[in-house]
Amino acid sequence: MIGIFDSGVGGMTVARAIEKKLPSYNIIYFGDLARTPYGSKSAETIIRYSLQNTEFLISKGAKLIVIACNSAASVASNVLQNSFDIPVFEVITPAVSEAVVASQNGKVGVVGTRATISSNIYETEIKAIDSSFQVFSKDCPLFVPLVEEGWINKPETKMIIRRYLTPLKQKAVDTLVLGCTHYPLLLHLIKPRIGKRVKVIDSSEAMAENLKNFLENNPGIADTLSQNVESRYYVSDVTEAAMATAKKIFGRQVDLNRVAFGS
Repeated sequence: MIGIFDSGVGGMTVARAIEKKLPSYNIIYFGDLARTPYGSKSAETIIRYSLQNTEFLISKGAKLIVIACNSAASVASNVLQNSFDIPVFEVITPAVSEAVVASQNGKVGVVGTRATISSNIYETEIKAIDSSFQVFSKDCPLFVPLVEEGWINKPETKMIIRRYLTPLKQKAVDTLVLGCTHYPLLLHLIKPRIGKRVKVIDSSEAMAENLKNFLENNPGIADTLSQNVESRYYVSDVTEAAMATAKKIFGRQVDLNRVAFGS
């Protein structure tokens, strides 16, 4: 089973992208709705949550872990890779690679949570590939709560997006990385406000393609993953907004199974 965790429902964009790329593989998902958002919490807290989430997924049969949360990936990926004897993937590296290829002027914008942006992980990885690149980052702490509350088409949301993106437009970025898996749910609002000529990188799609390539090149690991079995979705809390967002992402009703979780 492919185990995926996120701070809430945003990581379901990764689950859906993987489902499209690898339709025969089943997924076990955990969304930590009771403790969302992760982006405003300390690195130590995010690491603790990430370890708990991974242990839970493994207990349910996961043989491979995808960190579908940029905040967790930015501070906890190395810890998880060193703590568990199974493959651990994160959403940042595939998005970085795609952004470097996509940019024509070497100016890349990144939007994400406070934890992701303060880690400087995107700038570090982009410059490791090409030191001439300029990376302009902007933390957008209100995006995740807006998505989790289902405020996807509210006038206030449009105003907030414009306010966050204006500094990046002024820097003339030609590529924008959505450094949080909640953000693709705001893509229809982000694109017209960052500019039609700006290439927007969805880390969910980049992650799914990266995982597909990995499994094709590592059949031994691919054979350990169950296929053609019903996927399961767990959350640490259930809200009407979460159920509505899950349905919007998958285009169908998704059963969210509530599980008690540690603090």
